[in-house]
Amino acid sequence: MLAAMPSRLLSSFCYLLFFLSLVAAGVESDERQILLSLKAALEKSNTNVFDSWNDTNSLCKFHGITCNSEGSVNGIELSYQKLSGVLPFDSICQLQSLEKLSLGFNFLNGKVEEDLKNCVTLWYLDLGNNIFSGPFPDISPLSQLQYLYLNQSGFTGAFPWKSLVNMAGLVQLSVGDNPFDITPFPTEVVNLKNLNWLYLSNCTLTGKIPAGIGNLTELRNLEFSDNFMSGEIPAEIGKLQKLQQLEFYNNSFSGKFPVGFGNLTSLKNFDGSMNLLEGDLSELRPLTNLVSLQLFENNLSGQIPEEFGEFKQLVNLSLYRNGLTGPIPQKIGSWAEFNFIDASENFLNGSIPPDMCSKGKMVALLLLQNKLTGEIPASYANCLTLKRFRVSNNSLSGTVPAGIWGLPKAEIIDIELNQLEGSVTSDIKNAKTLAQIYARMNRLAGEIPEEISEASKLVTIDLSENQISGKIPVGIGELKQLSTLHLQSNKLAGSIPSSLGSCNSLSDIDMAKNSLSGEIPSSLGYLPTLNSLNLSYNDISGEIPMSFTSLRLSLFDLSNNQLRGPIPQALSIQAYNGSLNGNPGLCSLDVISSFRSCSANSGMSKDVRTLIICFAIAFILLLVCLGLYLQLKQKEKDRERSLKEESWDVKSFHVLSFTEDEILDSIKQENLIGKGGSGNVYKVILSNGKELAVKHIWNTDSTGRKKSRSSSPMLAKRREKSKEFDAEVQTLSSIRHVNVVKLYCSITSEDSSLLVYEYMPNGSLWDRLHTSRKVELDWDTRYEIAVGAAKGLEYLHHGCERLVIHRDVKSSNILLDEFLKPRIADFGLAKIVQADIGKDSTHVIAGTHGYIAPEYGYTYKVNEKSDVYSFGVVLMELVTGKRPIEPEFGDNKDIVNWVCSKVQSKDGMNSVVDSRIPERYKDEAIKVLKIAILCTATLPALRPTMRSVVQMLEDADPCKLVGIVISKDGSGKVEVTDKELFKPSS
Repeated sequence: MLAAMPSRLLSSFCYLLFFLSLVAAGVESDERQILLSLKAALEKSNTNVFDSWNDTNSLCKFHGITCNSEGSVNGIELSYQKLSGVLPFDSICQLQSLEKLSLGFNFLNGKVEEDLKNCVTLWYLDLGNNIFSGPFPDISPLSQLQYLYLNQSGFTGAFPWKSLVNMAGLVQLSVGDNPFDITPFPTEVVNLKNLNWLYLSNCTLTGKIPAGIGNLTELRNLEFSDNFMSGEIPAEIGKLQKLQQLEFYNNSFSGKFPVGFGNLTSLKNFDGSMNLLEGDLSELRPLTNLVSLQLFENNLSGQIPEEFGEFKQLVNLSLYRNGLTGPIPQKIGSWAEFNFIDASENFLNGSIPPDMCSKGKMVALLLLQNKLTGEIPASYANCLTLKRFRVSNNSLSGTVPAGIWGLPKAEIIDIELNQLEGSVTSDIKNAKTLAQIYARMNRLAGEIPEEISEASKLVTIDLSENQISGKIPVGIGELKQLSTLHLQSNKLAGSIPSSLGSCNSLSDIDMAKNSLSGEIPSSLGYLPTLNSLNLSYNDISGEIPMSFTSLRLSLFDLSNNQLRGPIPQALSIQAYNGSLNGNPGLCSLDVISSFRSCSANSGMSKDVRTLIICFAIAFILLLVCLGLYLQLKQKEKDRERSLKEESWDVKSFHVLSFTEDEILDSIKQENLIGKGGSGNVYKVILSNGKELAVKHIWNTDSTGRKKSRSSSPMLAKRREKSKEFDAEVQTLSSIRHVNVVKLYCSITSEDSSLLVYEYMPNGSLWDRLHTSRKVELDWDTRYEIAVGAAKGLEYLHHGCERLVIHRDVKSSNILLDEFLKPRIADFGLAKIVQADIGKDSTHVIAGTHGYIAPEYGYTYKVNEKSDVYSFGVVLMELVTGKRPIEPEFGDNKDIVNWVCSKVQSKDGMNSVVDSRIPERYKDEAIKVLKIAILCTATLPALRPTMRSVVQMLEDADPCKLVGIVISKDGSGKVEVTDKELFKPSS
C-alpha cells in the first residue's frame, strides 16, 4: 500500500509519524518528571511504593499509575500507602489527562493550595483521612467531578460550598469529620440531583434539614450525624425511596416522624439516636427491610410495633433511654442472625423474647431497668456467642438457667434487682472470659461452687443480699484479677479462706451480715490495693491481725463480731470510729473511751510504760536504720564495682559525643535523681558539659547478688525486667519526634541494662503542677504543654510504622526541657501493635491509678483509646491544678467523676478551673477542659483519636471548639451497643 503512494505523499506521512513520535516522547518525558517530583516530595514516607518509579520503567508500570490508550497518565491510585509530606499540586495538575487522583488514608499534611483548581480533567478526587491543615480551596473549575472524598482530613475554616454549583454531575460527596466553620445545611447540596452518597457528619452544620432534600431521589446513603442541627424532620424526606442508609444521630431534631416516613421501604440502616424525637414508632412499621435500627436517647413513647417482630433482616435494635411501654414483640430477632438488642431504661413489660439467639450469633442482650416479668428463657443458656447478658432491675422470677453461668464468651452477667431463684452452678467453670457477675438482691440459694475458681478472668463478684449458704470456696483465692468481692447479707458460714490474700488485685471486700466464724486471715492485711473491708455482723473471733496496721482503708468495719485482744494503735483513729463496736473482748492500748484498757491491772503508771515503750521502739528503729544505711552503702559500692567489671554491648541510635566509660563512671549514688518501678535514674554530666539521664536496670535479686539460673521464680522476674527493657528500647529506638524523649543509646550486659536519654532539667509535669512551686506554670505554658504532649502521642498512634500504645500516660511521664517544652517519656509499659493484629488490644494490666481507663475494670483490655483517656486526665490536671485522686472528690471518686459532676452549668465549669489561671484565660481553659471530657468518655468508641485531639487543641476559635464532636475512622459510624461498660457504683 505504501509502495503505491506517490513519493511526496509518502514522505509527508513519514514526517508526520516522526513528528508525532517526538511529541509523544516529549509528553512522556514531561509526565515522568512530574511523577518523579511527586516521589521527591513524598520520599520520606515509610513505604516502598516508589521503588518502581525510576528512569527505566515506563510510566504505565509505575506502582499506582494507570494510563489511557495513548500512554498518558490518567490515574494515580496511592491510597493506604503510609505516604507523608506535602503534595505538589502545581506539578500534579500539569498531567493533562489526569482523571483520577486517589490519595486517601495516608499521613499527607500541609495546606492544599489553590493550584488544585487546575486539575480540570479530574472526575475522581480522594484526599480523605489525612492530616492536612488550613481551609480547603475553591475548586469551582473542576466541573467534571463525580466523586469527591475529603472526610477526616483536618481541613478547617469555611468550606467552599458554592464551588459545588458547577459540579452537577457529582455522584458521591463525602466531606464530613472536619472542623469547618459553623454553617447552615448548604442549600447547594440539595441541587446535586445525581448524588447517591452524601456524607456530611461532624462538620459543624446548624439549622434545619431543607425541604429540598427531597430532590435527591437517587440517594442510597445520607449521613449528617454529630452536628448541631435542629427542627423537625421534613416530610419531603419520604421521597428518597432508594435510600438504604440514613444517619442523623447526635443532633437536636425534635417532633414526630413525619407522615410518609414509611415510604423509605429500601432503608436498611437507620440511626436517629441522641436527639429529641418524640411520639411513637408507628411510621416505621412499613420499613420491613431494616437491618439495623438505632433510636436510643430520645423522647419516644408508645409501644414497639408488633410488626418489628416480622422484620426478617433485623439484626441490631437499640432503643434504650426512651419512654417506651408495652411488651417487646416475641418474634423479634428470630428470623436473621440477630446480633444485639438494647432496650434498657424504658417502661417495657411482658417477657423476654425467647428466640433472639436462635441463629447462634447474638452477642448482647441488654434489657436492664424496665418492668419485665416472667422467667429468663432457657434458650439463652445455649447462646454460646453471648458476651453481655444484662437484665437487671426488672421483675423477673423463676430459676436462672444453669447454662447462663457457663456461657463461654460471656464478659458480664447482670441479673441484680429481680426475684430470681436457683444457684450459681458448677457450669461457671466454662465461663473463661467472664469478668463481672452482678446478682445482688435476688433469691439465689445454695452454695458458691468450688468451680468458680476456674472462671479466671473474674474482676467483680456481687452475690450480695441473697440466701446463699455454705462456705466460701477456698479456690476463690486463685482469681488473680478479682477486684471486688461482695457477699454481704447471705447465710454463709465457716471461716474466711486465707487464700484470699493471694488475690493481689482485691480492693473491695464486703462479707457483712453472714454467719462467718473463725479468725480473720492475716493475709488480708497484705493485700496491696485493698481500699474497703467490711466483715461486720458475723461470728468472727480471735485477735485483729497485726498485718492490718499497714492498711489504709476508706471503709473499715469489723463491728458486731466476737473479736478479742488489743486493738492495734494504727486502727485507733477517728476515721474508723464505730468500726470495732460490738466486740466486748477487744481492749485498747490507747485511750478509746468505748473500750477497756488492755493493762488495767498493771502497777506501773501508764505514762512511764508509754515512755519506756517509745524509747525502746526509737532505739530499735535507730539500729535498724543504721544497719540498712550501711548495707545500702555497701551494696551501692558493690554495684559500682560490678559495673566496671561487666562486658558491655553498646547500641547507638544517634550520633554519640560520649563513650560508655563516661556513662559507667557516673552511675553512683551522688548522681541519683530518681527511683521508679523500672529502675533508678541518674544525672550524668559529660566532660563537654552536656547533661544526660541514664536509667539503670539491675538484673539482680534484692540482695544485689547475680540471680541464680536455677531459680525459676527469679528467672521469671528477670525475664520480666528484660522484657520491660526490651519494650522500651524497641519503642524508643525507632521514634524521632520533638515531643518524645530522645534515646541516645542502650548499654547492656548479662546482668545490667542502661538506657541513655536526653536530660530534662525541669523535671516532670507532675512536679511543676503538684510539687514544685519554684516555677509557676502560667496558662500559655500549660496550653503549650498540652499541645506538645498531644502531638507526641499523636505520633505514637498515627505517625509510627506500627501503632505504639504507651499504656502509662500520666503527668509524671511528661518531662519538661529547659524551655518547658514537653516530652513523652517512660516507655517501659509500651506496646507496639504488630501489623498482623491491627488494632487488637492487649490484655496486660498496665497504668497508674487515677489515669486508668474504665474499660480496665471491665475487661483489662487496652488499646490506643486507653491512652486517650489517660491524656484526658492530664488535661484535667492542667486546667484544674488538681491531682487525679484528691480527698475532696469523695470516696471512690477521681478527677473525672469530680469534673463531670461540676460542669453541668457555666458557673460549675468556671469553678473547676485552677484559681491561679487569670480570669482572661478562663474561656480558653474551659475549651481545653471540654476536650478533656471528650477524651475521658466511658465508652472507648466515643473518645476522639489523638489526631483529632491535636486538631481540637490547635483550634483557637471558641466557636469552633464548642461544636467539636468525636471523629470516626473513615466515614463510617462506630456502633455502640451498650450505654455503659461498668457499673455506675464501681
